[in-house]
Amino acid sequence: MFNSKYSKVLTVILIIVIIGIVGTIGYFVYDLYVVKSKNNKAQEILEEFSNASIRREFDDTDKNESDSAGNPLDSINGVESNSTANSEKVYMEGYEVMGTIEIPKTNLNLPILAEVTKKSLETSVAILYGVGLNEPGNTTIVGHNYRNGLFFSDNKKLAVGDIIYITDQAGNRVTYEIYDRFQTTPSDAQYMERDTEGAREISLSTCTDNSKARLILLAKEK
Repeated sequence: MFNSKYSKVLTVILIIVIIGIVGTIGYFVYDLYVVKSKNNKAQEILEEFSNASIRREFDDTDKNESDSAGNPLDSINGVESNSTANSEKVYMEGYEVMGTIEIPKTNLNLPILAEVTKKSLETSVAILYGVGLNEPGNTTIVGHNYRNGLFFSDNKKLAVGDIIYITDQAGNRVTYEIYDRFQTTPSDAQYMERDTEGAREISLSTCTDNSKARLILLAKEK
């Protein structure tokens, strides 16, 4: 009688352990799938963005050549002289891609989306505040810190002196060097509004591992 009850208890415990193991394996498999899926999508968008930048460059060249031999009255008659009027835009999950960010030390290469929403931050990193990519002044880019390594999860590995590359819609690729690193409260916005004295700077913002603070990286054009 005792042995029978003991055997049943062991069986139940074994079943619970097996379910736990299967559940854990399933979670990690799903997590790997999510990471791979998002990375693949990011690479597709990066390639599309790069191709669009190349086409814009050719369009600008062709337009400059045609303008030099064109009708000078075109500008008077309302013909748009700015090539950006017809430039092609790239979107990711419905959000305009404003540029790309590369961080060699953490092997990060991602599209930068135009606005911050719950969905956009689940898709890539995004512009939270600022004058615009590669423009004089500060632009703040925010991204999640996930346990699976996505987005800005590895920003904690970065230090003063590390390099960040920002490419904008015009195809300009600017090198930035990290010059400050600190933690602050989620409500602190002073670093976003800092005076750069005309220099081009960026700020990267993400949560700390415990989500109680923000890890901020400040970088300026090298």
